[in-house]
Amino acid sequence: MIPAAQGLAATKLRPPALPVELVQRPRLDALLDAGVGGQVRLVLLSAPAGSGKSTVLASWLARRPGAHAWLQVETSDSDPARFWTYLVQALSAALPDLSPLLAAAVASSAGDEVMAVTAVVNALAALEQPLVVVVDDYHLIETEAVHRGVERLVELSPAGVTLVVATRSDPPLRLGRLRVRRQLLELRSDDLRFSADEAPALLGPAAALLDDAGREALHERTEGWAAGLVLAGMSLTRAADVDAFVEAFAGDDSLVVEYLRDEYLAALTASDRERLLETSVLEQLTGTLVDAVTGTAGGAAWLRATSEHNQLLLGLDSNGTWFRYHHLLRDLLRLEAQQVLGERMPLLHARAATWFEAEGDRGRALVHRLAAGEDDAAAHLLRGQGPRLLALGQIETLRGLLDQLGDRSSTTAWGALLYAWVEFFAGRHTQSDRWLDVLADVSPVGTDPAPATAVRMNNAFARGDLRTALGHARQTSGRLPQNSCTVAAVTGVIHTWAGQHEEAREALRLAVTKAVNERVPTVHLMALVHLAVVELDAGSAASAHAAASAAVAAAEGYGLTTFHGVAPAYAIRGRTTSDRVQSRADAEHAVTTALRASTPIALGFVLATCGDTFLDLDEPRGEELLAQARLVLEALADPGIAGRHLSRAAARHGLTGHVTPRAAGRVEQLTDREAAVLQYLPTAMSQRDIAAQLFVSLNTVKTHCKAVYRKLGASDRKAAVQAARDLRLL
Repeated sequence: MIPAAQGLAATKLRPPALPVELVQRPRLDALLDAGVGGQVRLVLLSAPAGSGKSTVLASWLARRPGAHAWLQVETSDSDPARFWTYLVQALSAALPDLSPLLAAAVASSAGDEVMAVTAVVNALAALEQPLVVVVDDYHLIETEAVHRGVERLVELSPAGVTLVVATRSDPPLRLGRLRVRRQLLELRSDDLRFSADEAPALLGPAAALLDDAGREALHERTEGWAAGLVLAGMSLTRAADVDAFVEAFAGDDSLVVEYLRDEYLAALTASDRERLLETSVLEQLTGTLVDAVTGTAGGAAWLRATSEHNQLLLGLDSNGTWFRYHHLLRDLLRLEAQQVLGERMPLLHARAATWFEAEGDRGRALVHRLAAGEDDAAAHLLRGQGPRLLALGQIETLRGLLDQLGDRSSTTAWGALLYAWVEFFAGRHTQSDRWLDVLADVSPVGTDPAPATAVRMNNAFARGDLRTALGHARQTSGRLPQNSCTVAAVTGVIHTWAGQHEEAREALRLAVTKAVNERVPTVHLMALVHLAVVELDAGSAASAHAAASAAVAAAEGYGLTTFHGVAPAYAIRGRTTSDRVQSRADAEHAVTTALRASTPIALGFVLATCGDTFLDLDEPRGEELLAQARLVLEALADPGIAGRHLSRAAARHGLTGHVTPRAAGRVEQLTDREAAVLQYLPTAMSQRDIAAQLFVSLNTVKTHCKAVYRKLGASDRKAAVQAARDLRLL
């Protein structure tokens, strides 16, 4: 048995049920068949509401052999992670052999259009049969990132995969280019209009009430608009004067709301009208949900009976369990409900929320609690749903829910922590730290600091502040077995770039195990990537090559080869292989991927490593990459081991005379004052700032710095920092 909440989600992934009196439209079927059978990559059905787009596609697919996937878009699907997750679920429903890892990879991408689409395209590349992918109601998508991803999907999908988009308005895709390439099939209002021969079938039994002249006149007044013909057919049977009805009927979409209100709703019984208005708060309907919201019984029978004579109540499954209102009718009902039901609206939403909670669908329950104005109950739900939304990469959805709750989320510990993660993923690290300050202020005494510490580590490292990140990492090291895979991985990453190999290996190996158990692909992958970095920095090319190869294999398995975090693994594999072809390909891929979104330290490392590789391959661009790496790393007060790898690469190719070696042991003990100065060297403070902090003169600090550099065998400040870290002085 499928739980009700899962059944509701499944209605997004299949075409609507076909009307009992389906009008066959071979003319449109032939057009669609020709498009899919040729070189067309995108089929666009762009027409106003009520034009019959969904029915045309559903009836075509029902007749057509072969695999197809269907996604019914909702307003909330504008969140990129949510859109791509649902599209993958639609593909999985159509293709049972599709890798189960694909959904995890897409969710882990947080909706990134390059990562998500690459994963989808790679999965589709193995198809041996044609596939039609339908996205219905695409006009509800308002996010530019989703549009970019869909355009990329159209461009990169393998032959045999056709995307079909049904929308009320043209999407912001580069349609002109597809037209020039003859890769676009367009069906518009004129194509979808019912011909004079087709129109009587859409009128249903009411067509028998009209003579040929009446049918022709009604077709002319509706201009073949499907919704207008359906509405006319519903009303004709109640008309006292058929000829007068035809003469007065306004069958265009500009007047449909007035018509529905004045003619359709007015003709209903009081109980039917009330039930329609009350259930308009729902996106989709099933019998027990209707009963719960309206406080009546017999909802399932009422839905089936209503759908038999009202084609604006659409079936969503083959057994008559789930339904939805046509958007035209739904919009009217909601407008009318606001005026008629007024103060009862919150109660209806509250009842819907209770039903969804009982069915285990806390996401929809949360939406209804908010609509009911029950902010405390909504906050309770969001506290549990928030981490799940983060794990699914639905960052914008989470931000919107937090904002709706206002003080109930912004003044609580759980809300502040969620906001901190949201801002981190958005790249606003200063704002993220501010939320962590709020978290510290509102957290009860004895609260586990690890979740907040994980965010602080990420923020500091993303800014290139390795010193601060390392301080946080050391705080978590002793408690890693009790914490999540994310905390373990971030701790390992920080120790990796600080050159502390044993601490890094311990944390990263633990993260690998935890990530597999917790099913978090990106964390698993990041831990494997950084194990390769550790081995390279430790000086074992063979171990580094094996670790990098394992990380790349995992990335390929997850469909995350374009994830910027995997770039160091490709750089290391290319650096440590004897195969010149693979070496060049890996270096190219590493640079392209890293430039997309890497942290400064990781980017500097990749550029330096790949620059070294290209110079070994006698390619001059290697010197340019080393120069780029220097620009990136010189902007950081403390680039960690990335600075050392840059110095080694430059020295190997005669670009500088200095090499920053790994410190083997102290030559001479630092004095207390020298050790005090050393503690400030990983920061962005100038020597003048350090002097002020220590209440000494600038010349004194300069003298101490020279002594520190000499004793550590370093020629500059950054090299001294890493040498001191190697010797455990920092």
